Amino acid sequence: MLQKNSGENLDPLAVDGQRVDFDKFHPQLRALLDEAIKNNATDLHLSSGRRPILRVDSCLVQIQSRPVLTSELISELAMSVLNPDQQAKFWRHKDIDLSFSYGKGRFRSNIYQQMGVVSAAFRLLPDKIRNLEELNLPEVLRQFTTTSQGFFLVVGPSGHGKSTALAAMIDEINHNRTDHIITIEDPVEYVFKQDKCIIDQREVGLDVLGFARGLRAALREDADVMMIGEMRDPETISAAVTAAETGHLIFATLHTNTAAQTIDRIIDTFPPHQQHQIRLQLAGTLLGILSRRLLPAKNGGLINAVELLIANPAVRNLIREGKVYQVDMVIETGAEEGMISLNRSLADLVRNEMIALEIAQTYSSNPAELMMMLKR
Repeated sequence: MLQKNSGENLDPLAVDGQRVDFDKFHPQLRALLDEAIKNNATDLHLSSGRRPILRVDSCLVQIQSRPVLTSELISELAMSVLNPDQQAKFWRHKDIDLSFSYGKGRFRSNIYQQMGVVSAAFRLLPDKIRNLEELNLPEVLRQFTTTSQGFFLVVGPSGHGKSTALAAMIDEINHNRTDHIITIEDPVEYVFKQDKCIIDQREVGLDVLGFARGLRAALREDADVMMIGEMRDPETISAAVTAAETGHLIFATLHTNTAAQTIDRIIDTFPPHQQHQIRLQLAGTLLGILSRRLLPAKNGGLINAVELLIANPAVRNLIREGKVYQVDMVIETGAEEGMISLNRSLADLVRNEMIALEIAQTYSSNPAELMMMLKR
């Protein structure tokens, strides 16, 4: 008799299948990680000649109670996180990405060399994957988690919650469908607790050689849903679009600012003789694009501003015809379908006195249009 997936949780102290020995972490590093968690910081920075620095509500703040860091101490702190193989890789390449669970959170870290000395940045990822409501993301996003195939992108600047939004959508599927989900990440960020779905998380460099190879392999691993941590090259983009064409639901991130810019970036990644083909493929598979910003709120903390493109027939035709510059107009007039322009999102936040006008103008791609909206 077949049994449903039990959803048994993996060892919470395990990273990539191996238990982490936190006792090997330098005591001062453990104290700094604890301080980052205590202060609800998003990042911890270790830089020679400076006190440890936390990023809290988008602002960098020195930890005044801590002494100035020397390059020797930073090297000791950073190396205590790495196993011998990782240390060898770091000294060979001069930087390394990794992630690990610690306390009530998970950290994504980049250890790197600058001006001949070691520096490090630690990004705090909450241990609990927040849902769409908790993230104050548009309800319409839920429709993209119910479809069987297609291509959905979450974009925006670094540090503005792309991975968090993507994790919320994947976890929505995890709790409501019975699918096989494969993620390909560099490094693994949020660790999912299996519910109704089987979830396999593969880390580039440890479990798989690259994003494109992982995508091609997933086609032979009976995957229903695939999440790509970042699309960095034509090979990965092509593999993702092809997977969406062949009956899979694909989620991915890209470091772009707007939906129109994202479409152009994807197409321009390919040489001219291939752009017509990728344009047709993208028009046929794209479901939507969410662009997210995290802005300082008036009452403290961070608040969402979003742009959401839904790939309706008009959008698909514009992609096919190479008229992506008209996509912004479709978003502005597509509110009834659930589309949201960034300026409209910013204007609503200003009207509701949730953010300052100066903040909205800073993050707007068209401040003149924003001011016109606010005067209506």
